[in-house]
Amino acid sequence: MPVRDKGTGRAPRPDDGPRHGGAPGGTAHSAAARNLRWLLGNLVEEVPGVRSVAVISSDGLLLCSSEADGDDPAAPGERATGPGTAGGDLATVVSGLASLTDGAARLMSAGTVKQTVVAMDNGCLFVMAISDGSLLGVHASPECDMSVVAYHMALFVGRAGHVLTPELRSELSRSGRTDETSGAYGAYGSAGNDQADPNDRTGSGR
Repeated sequence: MPVRDKGTGRAPRPDDGPRHGGAPGGTAHSAAARNLRWLLGNLVEEVPGVRSVAVISSDGLLLCSSEADGDDPAAPGERATGPGTAGGDLATVVSGLASLTDGAARLMSAGTVKQTVVAMDNGCLFVMAISDGSLLGVHASPECDMSVVAYHMALFVGRAGHVLTPELRSELSRSGRTDETSGAYGAYGSAGNDQADPNDRTGSGR
């Protein structure tokens, strides 16, 4: 059943933009980026117990993330720390875990790692590979139905494999780097403007 918007009563469309989080820096606005965020938001909304999700590139960069509402009963009082608070935290954990399991698979000559599940006292972590080499990470409550979470992750992976083109990955990667370097740009104005005079020996351009 499609998720209904609380304000309008209709199912949200990709053009409505993200409901939770989005691309790092919030600077990716293409239709493909909105569609990916919409798919990610629906995964959080539709699957009971899911606290946060993230798409991570093959080199460990956070591309897109989404979190459950703060009043989600599946995660009471747990928004202060851990992978449930920020997509970056989840991306770090997922990237490290994927590296570890890939190494184990090579050591055992077991082929490609398709899915990793870690069950903990206070949560579950799921990692699933996307066809382009990216990863889908899901942090869920310990009460979640693991088979249901895995099923919906597989549905997302199938859809994201068509959406997550090299152009979209590049766009989302650029948005993340822009966010990290925005402070440096702020000191000199936007890129391409307010450039320093190469003959000025008194300004910051020297």
